Amino acid sequence: MTANWLKISVMSAMVLGVAACSSKDDEDRYVARDVEVLYNLAQDNLAKKRYKFAAAAFDEVERQHPYSVWARRAQLMAAYSHYMTNSYDDAILAAQRFLQLHPGNRSAPYAYYLIALCHYEQISDVGRDQQKTLDAESSLVEVIRRYPNSDYAKDAKLKLDLTRDHLAGKDMEVGRFYQNRHEYLAAETRYRAVIEKYQTTSHAPEALHRLVEIYLSLGIDDEAKMAAAVLGRNFPGSKWYRYSYALLSGKDMVPEVKESSWLSKIWPF
Repeated sequence: MTANWLKISVMSAMVLGVAACSSKDDEDRYVARDVEVLYNLAQDNLAKKRYKFAAAAFDEVERQHPYSVWARRAQLMAAYSHYMTNSYDDAILAAQRFLQLHPGNRSAPYAYYLIALCHYEQISDVGRDQQKTLDAESSLVEVIRRYPNSDYAKDAKLKLDLTRDHLAGKDMEVGRFYQNRHEYLAAETRYRAVIEKYQTTSHAPEALHRLVEIYLSLGIDDEAKMAAAVLGRNFPGSKWYRYSYALLSGKDMVPEVKESSWLSKIWPF
């Protein structure tokens, strides 16, 4: 068996889906191959950025030689190869399988990070369902929790900030929708969520201002004054504070701290 023939044979097998042998025809096409040859072929395809072929070859390493040291390496390399083709679900499954079988492996931090990346890169715009964003948040938190001093954690923290800003943006969008329909209590729930869970995001100043608007509309003046006071204390140069201050001034009110307000527990003075 020449090297070229072997390469063509393996590539054809991958295209035909030999990795999922279930029928007699599949079994007829099955050819056992040396683990090092298979692994090197996968690495060669990876180096040439032929990621689909690389993923299939790495999967074949694990299938044909499940108890070899090569199989452990192939699992994670298959996950990476799937990731590079945007086959995120396959990448996540491969990385999770690696972690289940080798939880203490030195490559475990990367496996957790790769799972987080797969979720993160599927974040959709705020107008759509945010389940993937929530999945990204929890996965990034897991990386930071498990490996706080790693380079993966450093990058995860940056991505976590962006993820939470995105989630806050979704709450703001829904809150504005309800507010425009004069469904003030539903809108307040969304704005409060931003303040309570995402107060360090870029949406916090607007959320506080929208609360001022809602509380004034509902006649809850003390809460409106408190929201404006928190806004002025934490974001004094924000346009949202100027808007809130103008609203209160138009009603002969000024921002005022109320110790009994729920806001005082989040932003103590």
